[in-house]
Amino acid sequence: MQVILLEPGRLGQTGDVVNVKPGYARNFLIPRGMATPANAANMKTLEAQLRSRKKQQEKQKAQAEDLASRLNGVAVELSVRAGEGKIYGAVTHSNVADALDQLGFDVDRRRIEMPKTVKEIGEYDIVYRAHPEVSIPMKLVVHAQK
Repeated sequence: MQVILLEPGRLGQTGDVVNVKPGYARNFLIPRGMATPANAANMKTLEAQLRSRKKQQEKQKAQAEDLASRLNGVAVELSVRAGEGKIYGAVTHSNVADALDQLGFDVDRRRIEMPKTVKEIGEYDIVYRAHPEVSIPMKLVVHAQK
């Protein structure tokens, strides 16, 4: 029996059409909402959803590329309490996101990649992953408060 997967799992990704045994489909996949029968109406619905998802992904990629062009060459400067080159505490992803927010860029802190924990004064290379295909390299400059 052919079914359309509604959730990713061992059988495949969301939207894949797979062959499974009829009992497995009737008794497990369909009642739990993990799949739907692959008939003509459900196939049309699936195609419409895939087109919609593709348009949405293209829109998100365009927004990410626009953000990348605006963030190109931006250096994030943070002023932190420090003593003898060492920071009291650490610079976190949230600190970087707040600094970018003050510069007028709305970013998600979970997409900021820092190579290591920043616990010393200096300059670091960080990356913001705006989209799976768009990464934005930036500089993080940490200096001591005066």
